Amino acid sequence: MIPEPTVTGPTVEELPGGTLLSVPGLRGAAVACGLKEDGQLDLAVVVADAPRTAAAVTTRSELAAAPVRLLRHQLQVRPRVRTVVVNAGNANALTGPRGWDDAEAMTEQAARRAGPPATVLSTGVIGVPMPMDRIRDGIERACSAPVRDAGLDVARAMMTTDTLPKTCAHVLDVPGSGRAARYTVGGVAKGSGMIHPDMGTMLAIVATDAEVTPAALQRILRSAADRSFHEISVDGDTSTNDAVLLLAGGSGDPPIDVDDARIYALERGIAATCRRLAREIVRDGEGVSRLMDLRVSGARTRWEARRVASTIACSPLVKTALAGGDPNWGRILAAAARAGVSLDEGRLALTLGHQRVYDGRPLAADEDALQRTFAEPEVQVELSLGEGEGEARLLTGDLTERYIQINAEYRT
Repeated sequence: MIPEPTVTGPTVEELPGGTLLSVPGLRGAAVACGLKEDGQLDLAVVVADAPRTAAAVTTRSELAAAPVRLLRHQLQVRPRVRTVVVNAGNANALTGPRGWDDAEAMTEQAARRAGPPATVLSTGVIGVPMPMDRIRDGIERACSAPVRDAGLDVARAMMTTDTLPKTCAHVLDVPGSGRAARYTVGGVAKGSGMIHPDMGTMLAIVATDAEVTPAALQRILRSAADRSFHEISVDGDTSTNDAVLLLAGGSGDPPIDVDDARIYALERGIAATCRRLAREIVRDGEGVSRLMDLRVSGARTRWEARRVASTIACSPLVKTALAGGDPNWGRILAAAARAGVSLDEGRLALTLGHQRVYDGRPLAADEDALQRTFAEPEVQVELSLGEGEGEARLLTGDLTERYIQINAEYRT
């Protein structure tokens, strides 16, 4: 489930030390403008050498933040972006009409200084108006000198409760693309808490130098997000600001369209980058000390499999057992039973690590082996429902006292 994207063979290769700005034609810069109380980097710009085709997937929250609503509007009117402003420390969410005006002002300033079209992504505290004097100064300074080697600084500027920057890049071969058959995909993300398959409190920017039509790019992004950012959960909460933005272009090759065989190779590379970023988000989950790699199979539909996986991953009892290294498999089945999916206990099969513990009935288990399994940094769990072909995967973390401390003190 969400395997490390070091794909074998020549098609996709991880680029050591790669960042979003490893993609040809991208530059960036990051500054501190006082949005974070500790004085760390909190605003970044990413600038392409020319407008790029753009696609996005965003939060399903009914209270989407102003930057998210503005991004949706911009891409509906014209799916092109050249400049992206990202800030942490203030979400510009639930800020009324002023929030929309402030988001527009940020994009207008960035477009003037670095090139249109521009858009904005924001993350941080909800319900606080943007300090626009600081924002304007930050955008001015960041747009004055974007460079190719600022990838890590851009990642750090996006962080809130994150402890580590999350950025990577892959190179991939796309047969049939002529002279520029080798493309780069780079990405950057932030996220640590409020993470769940409706997306979580996360932002991500992914880019490639391949030329892609808007329709194909949206298809690629939805598929990649569904197999990466929608297969992780830290705490079952989601946010008002979640967005993944995908930019494409720069090679000058004929664009890849939805009926082009090259789309599958490019989709593989973009999915690899998204998977890497998604896995890093869970690894850096707030207070997380152990991961659970959960697969639910044998469901009637994929939706039912996802419903069961999500209920298990969000169960406080399952997550605290994971934190304590306790292979209490009864909690897993009890959580599955309240997912709103019809189950037959005689058809269920549950495997922890390499040991089957339930197969229509409890099985004799090697308790010492189970304890060793649950002492590992990552625990493999597979639940078969015995009803059909639907399956889902979810990578989640445990629930520790540190999570409570981080979120109890978030604004103080």
